[in-house]
Amino acid sequence: GGPRRLLLVSNSTLHGGGYLGHCQQHIQSFLGQKVKRVLLIPYALHDRDAYARTAREKFESLGYGLDSIHESCDPVEAVRKSEAIFIGGGNTFRLLKALYDNSLIHEIRKRVLEDGIPYMGSSAGTNVATISINTTNDMPIVYPPSLQALGLVPFNINPHYLDPDVKSTHMGETREERIRQYHEEPNTPPVLGLREGAMLLVEGDKATLQGVTGARLFLRGKKPTEHEPGTDFSFLLTDSNPLN
Repeated sequence: GGPRRLLLVSNSTLHGGGYLGHCQQHIQSFLGQKVKRVLLIPYALHDRDAYARTAREKFESLGYGLDSIHESCDPVEAVRKSEAIFIGGGNTFRLLKALYDNSLIHEIRKRVLEDGIPYMGSSAGTNVATISINTTNDMPIVYPPSLQALGLVPFNINPHYLDPDVKSTHMGETREERIRQYHEEPNTPPVLGLREGAMLLVEGDKATLQGVTGARLFLRGKKPTEHEPGTDFSFLLTDSNPLN
């Protein structure tokens, strides 16, 4: 476990609020006063300049400077010098491919797991913090060299988790059915379905569900279970995982 500190948010914008509005107090208590500048990795969206403007405005309003990695001539060096990393949402496949293309997987892992700098992800940025992006909701619009992600935690997350609508006549697969299909494959890790408005705080070997909505936990071969904010998910960090 080491000194890792992660804030893994399901979504950047909650209905009725602004960008990162629903989790801004969590961000401030997570980053604290020691962090002065945050490194944004905006690779999940095509328009990185616009992304950086939006994020910069928000983080500056919370008292933090923000540098975007796409403005740096040396992305690896930017990660090595960073005080905190924020990877936002967009397309998870595009994001992971860019992390591989820029040789950042190992560097980010080292900064977070060995050096203990705070890592915040939302949506796609939460997906890539886990073992793999197998449980993303996104379309594979580009082809990363691997679906293996940063592995900052030994399980997977499904952000924007949606419960089946009992009134809907839509006959497509529910999110739960898709996760069950994933678990039909051997040696697949747990999947935490984070509803919009939920986030997971990881500090060392402790993981706690935060936010305003709950989460649904899927373990291979077991019935899914429902969890409220405040749930201690630390066991997910220590469970022997075949992929770790």
